[in-house]
Amino acid sequence: MDSCVIPLRHGGLSLVQTTDFFYPLVEDPYMMGRIACANVLSDLYAMGITECDNMLMLLSVSQGMSEEEREKVTPLMVKGFRDAAEEGGTAVTGGQTVVNPWIIIGGVATVVCQPNEFIMPDSAVVGDVLVLTKPLGTQVAVNVHQWLDNPERWNKVKMVISREEVELAYQEAMFNMATLNRTAAGLMHTFNAHAATDITGFGILGHSQNLAKQQRNEVSFVIHNLPIIAKMAAVSKASGRFGLLQGTSAETSGGLLICLPREQAARFCSEIKSSKYGEGHQAWIVGIVEKGNRTARIIDKPRVIEVLPRGATAAALAPDNSNASSEPCS
Repeated sequence: MDSCVIPLRHGGLSLVQTTDFFYPLVEDPYMMGRIACANVLSDLYAMGITECDNMLMLLSVSQGMSEEEREKVTPLMVKGFRDAAEEGGTAVTGGQTVVNPWIIIGGVATVVCQPNEFIMPDSAVVGDVLVLTKPLGTQVAVNVHQWLDNPERWNKVKMVISREEVELAYQEAMFNMATLNRTAAGLMHTFNAHAATDITGFGILGHSQNLAKQQRNEVSFVIHNLPIIAKMAAVSKASGRFGLLQGTSAETSGGLLICLPREQAARFCSEIKSSKYGEGHQAWIVGIVEKGNRTARIIDKPRVIEVLPRGATAAALAPDNSNASSEPCS
């Protein structure tokens, strides 16, 4: 599961805890801190938990950095992490900092809760619908942004994407990775979710397969739609890397993949876009739950939903693609 659930000896309470850390993947240290915190909290949110009692920060500072670089970069990463924790209604009370060849940032999230506060990810039933709450393609966007300074790599993809489109996709990926899945976690309760996981390092297919294995009923997941940050499918194809259309491309701080009753899925998608939850929340129906042997697959020719970056115009990014969409719930 995404988090460990440990029944406590104090009647009816459980300790739910998770940890995660990784290397920097964006250039902005503050945003890196925010993304790292969002990624840690996401494992709680995947279980429908909206509150976190405490966070610890894990930080390693690179010995390859000068003193001046350390003094500038480290406080910004810490501030980003703390600000995201505050947005999630929690606080960082401690942690560990070490010197290391590489920068690493991550943390631990802990909550003590009652059984009604979390949703065990094991109750999908035939007829449920799969909903995804962030577009795919973060790893592709981050990598192609780095390729702008690498002629050999850039030459392979420059026919399918412009420099401006790369910048827009990178900003969109960064914004999505830094967005908390807390709203989606709360709505899992409202709309009677049966199971969920967050999409991170194993890609949408890997995490779908893992979730399918946990189910108590004999079900399988079938994914028909792939919402992808605009142009990233073309970049993945042209570069011969990532496996984005196969569902194996890693994501960082990705969305929740939620099994919802069929009659609730469209309402979930509509509700999460409501302005009362702030800007930037999205959701798409991406597949179904059918009778099966606890596996997951993507159909041979999934529909790619091109998700336009905020700040982009439809004409600029998808003049010839009728699937181009910033409209969720397709």
